[in-house]
Amino acid sequence: MSQTFAVIDTETNWDNEVMSVGIVVARDGAFEPIDTCYIVFEEAARVGGLFSSSLYIEGQDYKTLAKRAGIAAIKDFLNKHDIQEVFAYNASFDYRCLPELSTYCWHDILRLAAYKQYNPAIPASAPCYKTGRLKCGYKVEDILHMFGEGGYMELHNALTDAEDELRIMKHLQHLIDVYPEL
Repeated sequence: MSQTFAVIDTETNWDNEVMSVGIVVARDGAFEPIDTCYIVFEEAARVGGLFSSSLYIEGQDYKTLAKRAGIAAIKDFLNKHDIQEVFAYNASFDYRCLPELSTYCWHDILRLAAYKQYNPAIPASAPCYKTGRLKCGYKVEDILHMFGEGGYMELHNALTDAEDELRIMKHLQHLIDVYPEL
């Protein structure tokens, strides 16, 4: 049986505090969601942020909790699925936002998605550094457009964004051990 892993995304408020965390669990190689968790941190959400209007999406399951209870719920969810490997797009940002999850092994999806040698959808004409990394145009939205999802627009909801980042991993088709650790 293949290993399960989690993709995590965060949204922050005007004070740079995490106001929501979205998590999608999938199996290595399949890259299909098998479970999700969406937590809104009550105090931080009250402050508001650029993407507060996307915090709650109709039909989306979520829990609104105090931060300590929210972190405990996240750890319980990850432990329920025996998660040890965590992935995020620009993972160093989410890792810094969630120091309580530093015991997990974090990986950055961006480190493969933005490089020609790992991403076959990057056009030959795209400006890249000698390392193969795109010079620009490597946001989640840009990468999904390269994979043919032309109408895609990022919602800036932590759960839907985590699902989108999992889709990038599915498009790339690299097993999780190819992604370098932070």
